[in-house]
Amino acid sequence: MKPEDVRALALMLPEVTEGAHSGHPDFRVDGHIFATLWVEEERVVLKLAPADQAGLVEAEPDLFTPLPGAWGRRGWTTLDLWDSDEETLRSALLSAWRRVVPAAYDRL
Repeated sequence: MKPEDVRALALMLPEVTEGAHSGHPDFRVDGHIFATLWVEEERVVLKLAPADQAGLVEAEPDLFTPLPGAWGRRGWTTLDLWDSDEETLRSALLSAWRRVVPAAYDRL
């Protein structure tokens, strides 16, 4: 998969907008970031539930890596794109999107 695939798939999800975070494109729902794209490195950092993170890292340790420290303990996880397939990317993006949707809609 390529960075443009991340962008296309993320923007297909409801209520998603693209922004920028620390110089990297990101994807948000109502201001809540669920994915940050590292274009040059061909990876995406996803906000996952810790249980989802653990399952993905166990199932695909060559693709998924928790971020170091507190960020990783909170579920932030790197997905390396070059070996990922579309189904894996779609599923991971959907999990991350679901993680922020409740926060966005709780304020309505």
